[in-house]
Amino acid sequence: MSKRKIRFVTIVGDLFLMNVGFALAYLIRYQWQWFRSIAFYEPYTDYLGQQAALILLLVFTYSQMGVWQRRRGEAWLDEATRVLYATAAGIGLMVVLTFFVQPTPFSRLLFFWAFVIIVALISLARLLRRWLLSLLYRRGKLADRALVLGSGEVGRSVMRTLLARPDLGFQVIGYLHDGRSENNIGLGRIPNLGVFDDLEGVLQSDPLVHNVFIALPGEQHQEIARLLQTCQTHNVRAQVVPDLLQLSMNRVEMINMAGIPTLRVREAGISRGQQITKRLMDLSIILLLSVPTLIVTAVIALAIKIDSPGPVFYAGIRIGKDGRPFQMLKFRSMVVDAEAQKVTLLAFNQADGPLFKMKDDPRLTRVGKFIRRTSLDELPQLYNVLRGQMSLVGPRPPLPEEVAQYKGWHKQRLSVIGGITGLWQVSGRSDLTFDELCLLDIYYIENWSLGLDFRILLQTIPHALFGKGAY
Repeated sequence: MSKRKIRFVTIVGDLFLMNVGFALAYLIRYQWQWFRSIAFYEPYTDYLGQQAALILLLVFTYSQMGVWQRRRGEAWLDEATRVLYATAAGIGLMVVLTFFVQPTPFSRLLFFWAFVIIVALISLARLLRRWLLSLLYRRGKLADRALVLGSGEVGRSVMRTLLARPDLGFQVIGYLHDGRSENNIGLGRIPNLGVFDDLEGVLQSDPLVHNVFIALPGEQHQEIARLLQTCQTHNVRAQVVPDLLQLSMNRVEMINMAGIPTLRVREAGISRGQQITKRLMDLSIILLLSVPTLIVTAVIALAIKIDSPGPVFYAGIRIGKDGRPFQMLKFRSMVVDAEAQKVTLLAFNQADGPLFKMKDDPRLTRVGKFIRRTSLDELPQLYNVLRGQMSLVGPRPPLPEEVAQYKGWHKQRLSVIGGITGLWQVSGRSDLTFDELCLLDIYYIENWSLGLDFRILLQTIPHALFGKGAY
């Protein structure tokens, strides 16, 4: 289904819901008589003319106020608010019209109910549309092919946002750089397609690219203008991302200082107040799930002890917030001498960057394969959460040898407390490349909210149950 068809279906659906809303309002007023009884009964057919007039007025206000113009990345609440304002404007115009025409019959309470029901129905329909489109985008359908120009901090910010938010409907096919970038071999599965001078050739070879994000430092005005001209020549939609001192917009706040507009920059990462809130949420959830967790822990511990010789738990050194090392607990899922065998298995590593992953790791025990696939091996880390060394949600704490191989921008993921689960675990887990993992972690840090943590925790459940991308 094309985007034009989606818009057409949206408009037709809204018109249908407007009529349904008016019909329900009539039932509430004349059949069910909520809150106020009627002095006389009017048949529904007498209201058909007013219903048609209201629908025409709503079509006018909806089109004028941009209700049918979809804005990528807009919050559902903002979209519902626009529906509310446009519906209120249409109802208001209808009330003014009836004042001059004075139709018979006329019920102000009926139009009040029509307003409430139409706003509720269309807002819920928008929520359903968002869910359906997000599902299609995640499956690679209907997403726009996009190209990013720039691989510095601004370019990586764009790529990690598009990677973390597939619901925006963009599929990043690659990036171009200035020839001086350190990221000249690609960022994960996002390939390097060349330098800026190759833009015209890329657009000619891939006519399906309709979106280009220009993410360059502000001082490169001439380069930006040249790239914009190339995009216009090929009828490609170009969007320039302002660097704003290479900051995420979530860290920039507009302040009116006695008529002088200023930009206030908030501290990077999660603030002290947010850390306290996050900590309280962690402790509350652990307390709520303490009894079933203890039962599952006891069963797994017994199974490990029966299955293979060795300790139940494995304690390994990990790097936490600001580079501080700590001992992270896990259920033992491998044979006792797993670390010694790792040297002979390095040639079979299926991960990139500093990570080591094998889908069929021979060191795994029978119980270990199951608890790895379902992520139950991570349960003992609740103890690390209780000690404040970890959180339920956050970037995965790395090994010291992994950190030693980090590039400069990779270290941004160490600016907050690590977590048991995180954004990359619910976005592909072990199927992601290391650079993609880092891009998602940094996006999480810059866009943290309680709602985001709850969403990740809820999405972790099916990912753990079905073991998608886990090994």
